[in-house]
Amino acid sequence: MSQPQGFQDKVAFIWKVADKLRGSFKQHEYGSVMLPLLVLRRLDAVLEPTKAQVLRQVASFGDKKLGPGEDLILKGIAQVPFYNTSPLTFSTLLADDKNVADNLHAYITGLSPAAYEVIERYDFAGKVARMDAAGILYGVLSDFADLHIGPDAVSNEAMGFIFEELLRKFSEMSNETAGEHYTPREVIRLVVDLLLSGQSAHALEGVNTPVRTVYDPAAGTGGMLTTAMDRIRDLNKTAKVAVYGQELNPETWAIARSDLLIQDVGSDTMAFGNSLTQDAYPHVKFDYMLANPPYGVDWKSYAKPIQDEAASLGYGGRFGAGLPRVSDGSFLFLQHMLSKMKTGSRVGIVLSGSPLFSGAAGSGESEIRRWIIESDWLEGIVALPDQMFYNTGISTYVWILTNAKPAHRAGSVALIDGREMFTKMRKSLGDKRKYLSDDAIDELVRLYDDLPEDARVKVLPNETFGFQRLTVERPLRRRWEITDEVLNLLPDDARAVFAGTLGTTAATEKEFRTLLDGMVAVAEGGLDAKTQRAILKAAAVYDENAAPILKKGAPEPDPDLRDFENIPLPAGYIEMSDEQRTKALREAAETHLREEIHPYVPDAWIDHAKTKIGYEIPFTRQFYVYTPPRPVDEIAAELRDLESQIQDWMRGLGL
Repeated sequence: MSQPQGFQDKVAFIWKVADKLRGSFKQHEYGSVMLPLLVLRRLDAVLEPTKAQVLRQVASFGDKKLGPGEDLILKGIAQVPFYNTSPLTFSTLLADDKNVADNLHAYITGLSPAAYEVIERYDFAGKVARMDAAGILYGVLSDFADLHIGPDAVSNEAMGFIFEELLRKFSEMSNETAGEHYTPREVIRLVVDLLLSGQSAHALEGVNTPVRTVYDPAAGTGGMLTTAMDRIRDLNKTAKVAVYGQELNPETWAIARSDLLIQDVGSDTMAFGNSLTQDAYPHVKFDYMLANPPYGVDWKSYAKPIQDEAASLGYGGRFGAGLPRVSDGSFLFLQHMLSKMKTGSRVGIVLSGSPLFSGAAGSGESEIRRWIIESDWLEGIVALPDQMFYNTGISTYVWILTNAKPAHRAGSVALIDGREMFTKMRKSLGDKRKYLSDDAIDELVRLYDDLPEDARVKVLPNETFGFQRLTVERPLRRRWEITDEVLNLLPDDARAVFAGTLGTTAATEKEFRTLLDGMVAVAEGGLDAKTQRAILKAAAVYDENAAPILKKGAPEPDPDLRDFENIPLPAGYIEMSDEQRTKALREAAETHLREEIHPYVPDAWIDHAKTKIGYEIPFTRQFYVYTPPRPVDEIAAELRDLESQIQDWMRGLGL
């Protein structure tokens, strides 16, 4: 969407006002002062035409406490979803320069509940007190009073741009903490464009008035929601977009709600709280969902309600597929989003590399991947360059999921390698040293949409990512021998008697027990059961030439020789019935045993009862290109050249 004309002038003005905070506030605090002031000034300007009517209506209520009915009446008069019952305005509260702080407080407390909650979450009162103590409050408020941002001068769309641009600039200024709640705007644009990939033709264009819902359960400052809203409207100007979000951090929630409030869109559906334990929309389904949840965040402190839901509701709740390790809750957010799909929903989520492969077969992470892939919901994954975020340099990936894949993508997953499609920044911002240009974003979306023959594109069947984890057993082969360890377990009197038997062996445990009985007999007071068991264990020595030890006619497995192997799932596995799967898995395992294991270990067998199915997405391996080592002669010649250069330098130094 093109930027409205003149909005940069407003941004520059506010940016200049922020300079007055220098010395009284740290740079990373500037945004938490300027943004709530911008919200207050915008609300004041929007309410100005109806201010007198609102105050007359408030006076007619007398001493009556304002309730839901009165709240509805006042909103109707104000013609917007907020109002202010204070007789003060942004200009008149400056009339008494000695009581500006008190006047501002009275002005804020007059706001309607929804607007007041936003300012309260900014923890603004403390910042007002600091500005007052530093003697800069009057000057800052005076500058904002001169800022013309009424609806006649600045549209809601332009106001959104101003707010978003300031948020970006303040976040970059505080890059040491920005990554905790701020996603670079080019990453947001890519996620949104991938989320809407292929949607214009059949979902948005040609529909008279489409209504679409967008949800972010880890909304942060709300950038993903507003960007998605703008892009949907780009595709269809008549589209009605309802945005929903939830955010745990009070200040970032206030930023998100402020942005939506000043644009007069969806502020009531920006909920505060932890979406994993206090889902604000438990019965709502959404068309589009997107998120950049925190990476590697420990969820142990609020694990109980999640574990209880998983245990009691299973697939009837949000976490039926499994629970990831408590050190990373990324998959909790993804499952939460998938639980809110309606027919045709699309999900976009930014994840670190860990969810691609962490967790062995049968673990919570592997079972979650299994559930997603076997449900054929994973449409594609786009790998981003590293060093894209402000507080981490790790590699990240955009996952796109849907329960309505187009026919040509059914049963497969598209992998797009965008790791090298970056532009280096002239100046680093924290850990962010790279960014995606508009051309790079367009190219990534083209690769994702068209799936051309390209080294950066892989389209793989779903079962490619699954495997059998086989337990390979070998027979227990032992001889029993009197060793120094055995003798050291005997009391002195028995040790003296049996010292000469060092090295004596028995082919079976039964034969060795004859020797053990003799040890028991000569030991004063005998040998207790615990010592006898310890002697038997110490005497058992691995012997590859010994006969296998049998138990009920079958070889007993040797735990020390137990091994595990992963083999691919049979072709077509996901589409098979349970009976067909069991048969195909066993046949594939036995074939692997016969062809790959028996030539080297003829006595091995597979314990099918211990076989587990696992899923992982080895993204890097799929794009690995073998580079042969350089010829030895070439390396030797290079070393000789370097030695010659070093000798020349040494002679130049007179050494």
